[in-house]
Amino acid sequence: MNKFSSFAEFYPYYLSEHQNPVCRALHYIGSTLVIAVLLYALVTQQWSWLWLLPVIGYGFAWLGHFLFEHNKPATFQYPFYSLAADWVMFKDFLTGQLKHKLAVKSV
Repeated sequence: MNKFSSFAEFYPYYLSEHQNPVCRALHYIGSTLVIAVLLYALVTQQWSWLWLLPVIGYGFAWLGHFLFEHNKPATFQYPFYSLAADWVMFKDFLTGQLKHKLAVKSV
């Protein structure tokens, strides 16, 4: 079991577990839908929609891992780092930084 003492150490490992572009795309779909549902719930004040957030966020990501990446999601071993890394990966994708970071050797 890898032990990471910081998020900076964890993130390259996280990216190494997300080499398949379809897996990453499913992560992005889930993250986008999480934002959309969260905004909808906030605007309409229909708080009952909030229960969908973990189902949508993790559901799409886990499908990507089980069906395309063929590995165990990092969430199971590193839940907090993994949640943060998912949003950082989404940000890196949106800002065009992900391609470079994927090319960097991981742990």
